[in-house]
Amino acid sequence: MHRTVLLVLVLASCRTLEELPSRLLDRRTARERYEAGLDAAGLSSTALARDWKDAGARALVAAPRVNLPVEEQGYFAPGQPAALSWRVGVKRGQRLALVVTFAADSTARLFMEVWRDSRDTIARFERLIEADSGVRALYWSPRRDEELIVRVQPELLRGGRFIARLTVDPVLAFPVQHGGERDIQSRFGAPRDGGSRDHHGVDIFAPRGTPALAAADGVVRGVGVTNLGGKVVWLRDEDGHALYYAHLDRQYVTEGQAVKTGDTLGFVGNTGNARTAPPHLHFGVYARGEGPVDPWYFVYRPKATLPRLTADTTRLGAWLRTPMAGAVLRSRPEMRDTTARELAAYLPVRVIAALGEWYRVRLPDGQSGFVQAKLLESLGRPLKVTTLEVGSRVLTEPSEHREAVTRELSDAEKAEVFAWFGGFALARIDGAVGWIVRPTARLAD
Repeated sequence: MHRTVLLVLVLASCRTLEELPSRLLDRRTARERYEAGLDAAGLSSTALARDWKDAGARALVAAPRVNLPVEEQGYFAPGQPAALSWRVGVKRGQRLALVVTFAADSTARLFMEVWRDSRDTIARFERLIEADSGVRALYWSPRRDEELIVRVQPELLRGGRFIARLTVDPVLAFPVQHGGERDIQSRFGAPRDGGSRDHHGVDIFAPRGTPALAAADGVVRGVGVTNLGGKVVWLRDEDGHALYYAHLDRQYVTEGQAVKTGDTLGFVGNTGNARTAPPHLHFGVYARGEGPVDPWYFVYRPKATLPRLTADTTRLGAWLRTPMAGAVLRSRPEMRDTTARELAAYLPVRVIAALGEWYRVRLPDGQSGFVQAKLLESLGRPLKVTTLEVGSRVLTEPSEHREAVTRELSDAEKAEVFAWFGGFALARIDGAVGWIVRPTARLAD
């Protein structure tokens, strides 16, 4: 069945260039076009296609919360539909970046998307952006503080090892040369003039004459002098924000001038109502139709670093098992996770990805989560050896559904049993690992 599906998918991909003109007018996303192609090829009703769609839907619902930055090294098994997802918090003014290295198959389509969870029971998930076809990087800047879901899924029957990295960075460069958020001594919203008004920016202190820099590509929309701001410059960036530079000692640009990120707009001073204060740049961000917004996350660069990877990546894609006791499944890769539950002894789990000291694993019933790598063991020594009778079925998954049967034994064969799941066992028969109905004989302690 897999070979038939693969042949149809290859033939469909060959028509891509022929259909290019019509695709230019197609408003559907790459995933929607792909799913429509499965329907047109008569594949959407196959178990493999259903599993692929189910894996994508399950990834949205069960996306684990993670702290950024995060990097996972993992393995997509070509014949086992899967999707990877994360739930992350992103502030307004930050840019979320997802970069995936999928070296095993550079021609495979990889669906990379950012979603919003509206928690509406009718239309819960809203797709915000999808990476262009063939692109392995995706960027998104929210218009408000949001919790977002990021999903990655390869097309059917394509897979291999991958590295996925999620980070956040400010959308703007820091506006003072050699400066950083440590130089910000007055934040947005602080009271001014005895509480009669609020501070509509951040004050960045620096020696007089320090260059004030363009925080983004844009066009200078104003150069002037005011009572409050003294010598000021207004810069309109390509995202429609108006960036305000005040208290300059002198300006260095003219109205209408196009500038690039890092160009000098003026020099730090204390003109206007800052004459009695040390030299500093008042930096403000104004959104069209809203007015001033907090600039902090527009320029703040998070200090968090990627956790050191200690989990053994040679086990990616492999079946492991829990020991006699002690393995705990968590919904997120953190020890303080309150949803943890202890797993049964000798339970098989498949390693999907590794990050830090954790494995992201999938249980035989499709549930996924995180387990500390040190708490799992290789299949190693069999728990028992049993003889399978003629007619015994070898299964691709722990299910008695006819589509799960790979073969029926024509001769009695020995089976080395490594792990248990419900009424099934993970075993090696004639050198290959598969599922069998659990032998009636129990493991002797």
